[in-house]
Amino acid sequence: MAKKLQRETYEREILRLQAELVKLQEWVKAEGQRVVVVFEGRDAAGKGGAIKRVTEYLSPRVARIAALPKPTDRQRTEWYFQRYAAELPAAGEIVLFDRSWYNRAGVEHVMGFCTHEEYSRFLHQCPIFERLLVEDGILLRKYWFSVSDAEQQKRFEKRLDDPMRRWKLSPMDLESITRWEDYSQAKDQMMVYTDIPEAPWFEVESDDKRRARINMIAHLLSTIPYYEVPQPTLELPKRPAPSGYVRPPRETTVIPDVTGKMA
Repeated sequence: MAKKLQRETYEREILRLQAELVKLQEWVKAEGQRVVVVFEGRDAAGKGGAIKRVTEYLSPRVARIAALPKPTDRQRTEWYFQRYAAELPAAGEIVLFDRSWYNRAGVEHVMGFCTHEEYSRFLHQCPIFERLLVEDGILLRKYWFSVSDAEQQKRFEKRLDDPMRRWKLSPMDLESITRWEDYSQAKDQMMVYTDIPEAPWFEVESDDKRRARINMIAHLLSTIPYYEVPQPTLELPKRPAPSGYVRPPRETTVIPDVTGKMA
């Protein structure tokens, strides 16, 4: 196993890559491109951290995260892909799916939340759905974050002991510990049907979160033929001279200055 990436090296490289992501964003806007990035993987594999680093310096008007809750009773009666299709980007937008339609091939299948017929239909329809997206000009990238059982266990234990991150642990996450092999088999079956030439899967080794983020972002950038869009030269205007305006007494409530109590 490779030595963990040093923080100083990581912070220098992640900042460089984030600057490139800003260039990608401007290219997407200028060219009216549509980009979809799917983040999948086991619980605690590092998907959320990677998404956070991708979007950190991007405009929320251009790059948004789609993290859908469980479907409503009405949505359960819709075509399975319908609510995901509603999240797809328009021209000049990037959408990052924090989990996606692949829920059906993973947790829904393993936990018995869908029927065998629904699961089989998904494996048949998913490649068709993705080919339609690509044929329509959407730039679709799919990343699977792979974490070892030992590292996942370590991350779960940290979350359990950290009140700031305990919300990340759900009963479903804990259940996944006892169903490790079931999820492995489900992932292998999913890959057989959905690793297609038009929309291949890219696997990210994520036991080292820093390496995973660097590798994933570098790969994403390498697969899109973006270029640096020239930006207009901007200058701050001079402030006009005061014209005699006097602000009336404040009628709003000013929040307390709690910093005055800090030592």
